[in-house]
Amino acid sequence: MNPLGALDAPDAQGTPVRVLLADDEHLIRGALAALLSLEDDLRVVAEAASGPEALAMARAHRPDVAVLDLEMPGADGVRVATSLKAELPGCRTMIVTGHGRPGHLKRALAAGVRGFVPKTVSAQRLAEIIRTIHAGGRYVDPELAADAISAGDSPLTAREAEVLELAADGAPVAEIAERAALSPGTVRNYLSSAASKLSAENRHAAVRLARERGWL
Repeated sequence: MNPLGALDAPDAQGTPVRVLLADDEHLIRGALAALLSLEDDLRVVAEAASGPEALAMARAHRPDVAVLDLEMPGADGVRVATSLKAELPGCRTMIVTGHGRPGHLKRALAAGVRGFVPKTVSAQRLAEIIRTIHAGGRYVDPELAADAISAGDSPLTAREAEVLELAADGAPVAEIAERAALSPGTVRNYLSSAASKLSAENRHAAVRLARERGWL
């Protein structure tokens, strides 16, 4: 029996747990796929290098568990998990990340993610967590959970966070306004409010602080 007391063999029908791996770092993804393939009760049915590709692979292969990198091109792991929850409710999701900031964990849990682990986890431990999640359980790295509790909630409203995210690449106010379907004056108000709440001297500093805390 594995340490988490979940599945340590194929289910009663002898069917392996079907796994999707999504990570834009090819070396990491390939190594995980090779290591998980050594587990008799796990089968990697698809791999993806971006958020949109992860969604396409999930739709095509309908995995039991999707192991998603937090930061991927096109859409991050939390956004992918949100889409999978709506489209493929039978697919359970978990996040692996090298940047386990408190806000990221809270976003992930709100999106229905059932596992949240750092990339430092061993392949054997990851296999155990995949079994636990497939069996209906949850797993959150204890250190990340403690950090999330101590950090508190984001002071930003959803709209402030959205506008601040759009400002992250240095786009001018007019462009942000067009992308957010807001007036330039409203964009300036949101950016000013976000900077004030974060005690930041400008929007660029506000973006940096919000990202450091996992609120974007």
